[in-house]
Amino acid sequence: MFNRRTFADMRRAGFGVGVSKSKMTKAMIEILSQLPNGTANLKDVVVDHLGLLGQMSPSRDINAAWNEAKKKVANQFPEKFVLGARGVLQWNDDSVKILDKKISSANFRKLNEIAEAENCTVDKLVSKLILKYRREKP
Repeated sequence: MFNRRTFADMRRAGFGVGVSKSKMTKAMIEILSQLPNGTANLKDVVVDHLGLLGQMSPSRDINAAWNEAKKKVANQFPEKFVLGARGVLQWNDDSVKILDKKISSANFRKLNEIAEAENCTVDKLVSKLILKYRREKP
């Protein structure tokens, strides 16, 4: 019947969907909120559920809407979804540990001052601190 190539030919002929990325993002968020836990290949499932909108939209629009939808759904539904370190949307089933990469500017400045006084890098200084902590820990 219809496939993606047919819709691409229709778009080239001027029969575009004309849906903005923000509306597509809202639709993706709505679909993601209704998916059962543990669904694999989230992006493929969401695009399939978009129906004609997903088939007629250019892939660059789908990708842009998906990137925005991932961020929004991770913020709106933190009990269901987690945005991993590389921007991968995953289910929040406590198997993914989010690393705390933030350090205050004051602490970063202090670390640099101590590292400069010790004539080493900040990374080497943190390694020494971790090693000392492990030795003193019972």
